[in-house]
Amino acid sequence: MPGPAWALAVSDVARLLLPNACVACGRLVESDPDALLCGVCRVRLRPMRPGCPRCAQPLPPVGPCRFCARWVPELTRVRSAVWLTPEAREVAHHLKYDDYPALATLVGAIIARDVAKPESGCLIPIPLGAQRLRSRGYNQAGKIARALAGHWGLPVSETALRRARETPSQTSLTPEARLANVTGAFAAFPPPSERRNGSGATEMPAAILVDDVLTTGATLSEAAQALAGAGWGPVMAVTFARAEPFEIRAQHYEPVSTR
Repeated sequence: MPGPAWALAVSDVARLLLPNACVACGRLVESDPDALLCGVCRVRLRPMRPGCPRCAQPLPPVGPCRFCARWVPELTRVRSAVWLTPEAREVAHHLKYDDYPALATLVGAIIARDVAKPESGCLIPIPLGAQRLRSRGYNQAGKIARALAGHWGLPVSETALRRARETPSQTSLTPEARLANVTGAFAAFPPPSERRNGSGATEMPAAILVDDVLTTGATLSEAAQALAGAGWGPVMAVTFARAEPFEIRAQHYEPVSTR
């Protein structure tokens, strides 16, 4: 059986014949042959800044946050690492649809860099339906959760939450249709054990939902309700990217020159 030296030689030949290209822009990544995102695209990833205490969305000029107003109260805190810029969109797309599970390592590192680690909790990826899992071969949220666990030192459970029914893609749906589409879509199992706080009172372990992209929060909200109903403690969530609201997109709009 070929040993490590043989594997290294094959890897070197592959690097020579197939130079690594950035998944976002296609440029060759010359400084690091194992990188999947070039330095330029890394810089273009825009981290989210603190806003609403619950969801971190930029607050409106007047009044409370509208982004998380319709979420169920069981979903207590949500954070995303970066805005869904074209570069982040390409990373998420290749991870989800183009059989690039290795991108989860990059995504996990970005989340760990830009999102504060929770004090405790179990990382629970948003599950795929059985049909979609068979078609894709892996759950991108599960890959992200495993990568993130390496940075945060938290346990991962891919069995705490499951799809109770298959749901159509959310991509082209309105916010109202997204909410209806995922209603009753999840079933949860109770946490494996209880814990006691400093005063000796019993607490149920916290759940930290993990997903790739947050658009309206309908999926996270429904999943949080299922977990809370099964006895999990506070339910939080973390995602790699978040869809940009109009006011954020307008700040970075670059008009096309007519000259």
